[in-house]
Amino acid sequence: MIHQQLHRQPVALDRDAHRTLKIRAQAPDWSVAAALNGYVVHAVEFADLSKEFPLVFIRVGHDDASGKPLVAPLAVFGLAQGENLFVDGSRWSADYMPAQLRAYPFATARVDARRHAICIDRAWAGFSESEGTPLFGDDGQPGALVREMRELLDRLEGETQRTRAFCDRLLALDLLRDMRFDATLPDGQKIAVDGFLAVDEKRLAELADADIVALHRDGLLALVTLHQFSLGNLRRLVERRRRRQQAPS
Repeated sequence: MIHQQLHRQPVALDRDAHRTLKIRAQAPDWSVAAALNGYVVHAVEFADLSKEFPLVFIRVGHDDASGKPLVAPLAVFGLAQGENLFVDGSRWSADYMPAQLRAYPFATARVDARRHAICIDRAWAGFSESEGTPLFGDDGQPGALVREMRELLDRLEGETQRTRAFCDRLLALDLLRDMRFDATLPDGQKIAVDGFLAVDEKRLAELADADIVALHRDGLLALVTLHQFSLGNLRRLVERRRRRQQAPS
């Protein structure tokens, strides 16, 4: 998926326009993600993500066909807009990186209801016309890297549909509520984080036994538990902010 803050110049990958384009062999420069305070993730990643990031839900519009609201899970990287506490200079400092972000500078864009196209961020500094690994072979066919990225992005597209089904289930059961997190830094600065949704523990406890059994049977109750566990990482974000503020300039 295209993220406006990350993909500054997204274009569809084209064998003619990008026939000579190469990717330099260099360590990834993740300063491109320094202003991302969160990223949409997939349910299949919850076990890894919950160890480091708060996992919340955000409203992402309405379904074109049904008009029903849509939500998506988000891994939170910062406590304010434009803040990513997991980027230190050019380095990604967390042990895990969301899969969709890991695919950068590649992404997918929806063509129609059933088709999507592979895109690249043409503004990325790692592209070159003269050195590195070519995106296409001399015969115009996608190179190994493009094939690998296509396979990854196709898998993630499938996971997107499964994640949406999970979120639709939470909405159908009326389990999501607006959340707010307040904290005070050692210097007295107060932080308020809102605009997110979280599972309402009271509403979850009031669900009928049949609904709980169905959630458990479908593997969704475990995802809810991972989401609830992950919210403790909001305090860890405060600690990251404190360490960054106290680091020598």
